[in-house]
Amino acid sequence: MRKNKYKFVFLSLVVLAALFFLMKDKQKTENGVITEEVSPVSGSIKLSITTTGVIEPQNRLEIKPSISGRIEEILVREGDKVKKGDVLAMMSSTDRAALIDAAGSKDQETLKYWQEVYKETPVMSPINGEVIVRSVEPGQTVTTSDDILVLSDRLIVSAQFDETDIGRVKVGQNALITLDAYPDVKIKGEVDHIAYESEVVNNVNIYNVDIVPKNVPDFFRSGMSVDTEVIEREHKDVLTIPLEAVFYRQEKAFVKVKNVSGGSIQERAITTGLSDEKSVEVTTGLNSGDVLIVQGQGYIARKEQNKSNPFMPSRKK
Repeated sequence: MRKNKYKFVFLSLVVLAALFFLMKDKQKTENGVITEEVSPVSGSIKLSITTTGVIEPQNRLEIKPSISGRIEEILVREGDKVKKGDVLAMMSSTDRAALIDAAGSKDQETLKYWQEVYKETPVMSPINGEVIVRSVEPGQTVTTSDDILVLSDRLIVSAQFDETDIGRVKVGQNALITLDAYPDVKIKGEVDHIAYESEVVNNVNIYNVDIVPKNVPDFFRSGMSVDTEVIEREHKDVLTIPLEAVFYRQEKAFVKVKNVSGGSIQERAITTGLSDEKSVEVTTGLNSGDVLIVQGQGYIARKEQNKSNPFMPSRKK
C-alpha cells in the first residue's frame, strides 16, 4: 500500500514537471488567449499577386503549303529547334506527283530522269522557333488550306488578372511560375506584356498578362496549367515580426516588449513596412535582441496585403 502511494506521488511530480516546461514560454490569460514570447528575426518579405494561367506560344505560326500536292518528306519532328530559312518538308505539286508516279511505273531510269528535271518544292521556316505540332506524314495529300506544321517562337505563360489587381502589375516585375504537373519546381519569370483590352470571364473584367520564363525547362508543354505569383515588391534582409505581435491605436503601430531583466511589459511604438500573410516588416522601434509578447488572437489592420478575388475564374485542383 505504501509502495503504491510513493508511486502515485512520483508520477504526479513527473506530470507537474512536464506541465511546467510546456508552459514556460506559453501562458494563458484570463480570457483564454494564448500568449508567447518571440524575438524579431532578419529575413525577406514580399508583396505579391497570385493567379492562374496556361502555357502557350507567344506567337503561334501555322505553316501551310504554297501549292496543293503530296508530302514527299518531313525533315523535322515535334520539339525540334529551327531557324529562319530551314527546310521543313519537301512536297510535290499535284502535276509532279502524277508525273513521277507514271514514270515510276515504267523503269528506274525514266523515274530518275523526271525526278532530276522536275524538282520537289521545299517548305521553309519563316521564323526562328520550335516545332510544336506535326500534323502530316510523307505520302499524305494536302491543299493550300491545310496546316502541315505549327511553329512557336517561344513558350510563355498567359496569366489572367482581374481589373482590381492589374494596376499592381508592371512590365519587368519578377514572377514565380509553378506548373500543376510539376508542383515542386519553381520557375523564375518576368512580366513581358500587359494586354491593352480586357476580356469578360464569368462577369469579371480580366486582362491577359504575358510572363516569360527566364529559362524554359524541357518539360514545358503548350496547354499546361500553371499558378503564377507576380512579385510587386520585395524587401530582403529586413527585421520581421509576426502579424499577431502588432496592434494599432490611433493609426499608430505598437508592440508589447518584455523587460528581460525586470520582467515587466511595456508598449512601444514602431514603424512598419511591407506585410504578408504571416509577418510584417519593422523599419524602426525594435532590434533583434528585443523580446515581444505575442497574443494568439492579435489583429493587424493592413492596407497592403495579398488579395484574392472570389469572383475570378479558377480551375479545380
